[in-house]
Amino acid sequence: MELQNIKRVYLVGIGGIGMSGLARYFHHLGCIVCGYDKTSTDLTNELKNEGIQIIFDDNEEWIPMSFRQPDEGTLVIYTPAIPKDSAIVGFFQKRGFELFKRSQVLGLISKGKYTVAIAGTHGKTTTSTMVAHILKDSGKDCSAFLGGIASNYNSNVLYGKNDIVVVEADEYDRSFLTLYPDIAVITSMDADHLDIYGDHQHLTDSFKMFASQIKAGGVLIHKQGLPLDTGYTYSIKDAADAIALNIRIENGSFYFDFRNVNTDIKDIQLGIPGFHNVENATAAIEATLRLGVKNDAIKSALASFRGVHRRFEYIVKTQEHVYIDDYAHHPEELRAAINSVKKLYPDRKLVTIFQPHLFTRTRDFADGFAEVLDMTDELILLDIYPARELPIEGVDAEIILSRMNLVNKRKLTKQQTIDAIANEKPALLLTVGAGDIDQLVEPLKNALSNV
Repeated sequence: MELQNIKRVYLVGIGGIGMSGLARYFHHLGCIVCGYDKTSTDLTNELKNEGIQIIFDDNEEWIPMSFRQPDEGTLVIYTPAIPKDSAIVGFFQKRGFELFKRSQVLGLISKGKYTVAIAGTHGKTTTSTMVAHILKDSGKDCSAFLGGIASNYNSNVLYGKNDIVVVEADEYDRSFLTLYPDIAVITSMDADHLDIYGDHQHLTDSFKMFASQIKAGGVLIHKQGLPLDTGYTYSIKDAADAIALNIRIENGSFYFDFRNVNTDIKDIQLGIPGFHNVENATAAIEATLRLGVKNDAIKSALASFRGVHRRFEYIVKTQEHVYIDDYAHHPEELRAAINSVKKLYPDRKLVTIFQPHLFTRTRDFADGFAEVLDMTDELILLDIYPARELPIEGVDAEIILSRMNLVNKRKLTKQQTIDAIANEKPALLLTVGAGDIDQLVEPLKNALSNV
């Protein structure tokens, strides 16, 4: 499959954040783009408004005639989250189409380009968006495929006029092994996706393989302390090749200094809060310095950076109420989010609403979730969001509650949660999770505001 030959693109699972980015990219190139997803969302509505045809019925009869015979101009992309018995997937397979994963298509797009790939079990979306924003804001420019909606651009895909492409490299299903970057950043390698990898060591081995695929003359940048033998390290607390120093909070904003062997940048203001985001910014600075971006341009870009939707995103910020929403769904992500909120607002009682994501992840990390959620002052726990999984006997949200020491904890339905927030109106609220908890954001915002 050659990129220049593609005229028609069908995406099975088009509503996913990564898949929708590809849909927008090929639509931007002038291709006919269609797709299927299970449910309508704000994102699929946006795609339809942009001129992309989407169906929500897994029925081959709705596939357009122009997609019914395989040829070199037709590309079919699918997400592994789509059930194997999907009628639409089955149709394309029976007709002899070659089906491509999103990661394979990213590999095809980035082939022959100067590729900056950001990987990690957490931190990769914000870091890749920071890198892309610095390149855009500085005038260096780039194209970018992001795992979230960049607030500065209200999109998950950016179009550039040069051959630099920034790619979020997803470790799920070993997808990132389709990439051969010039610059690779690895933010974290915590145990995750054990339903795919089996154990932490196999996950670690895959990250090492990803690092080994860097092109000749390229560079690996990774967080200090990761089990990698080569590369250039960064940290906000340990000795490393690139470090953030003098981290402080002034008037609700994070400031820090950056230093590596060649460069000192003082008094960097970060447009979004969080110690973990200072760490992400340290990696982004190191990567963009290597692309020739000047110190002042980096400093200016980070001050204007507005983050990613659902990544430590302020929903309400008034004298009476602060409400932050975050995508955190791994114990270490939760730790970073809760720690940063409590440092920012030490005098307020923190109420956290958490929706566990996947039965396997809940089973594998129940102790970790319990330990981290004990850091909050009050917890409301929702049912597990199953995503692609079937239920596992004996695994539910209660196994987290049962292992916690926190007294002020309860498990509620979504509606009960909205009612509780409307009645109690906490001064400091945090919602966390990667499932459909985002559907509660607007109702909870209204509940705090008496709407």
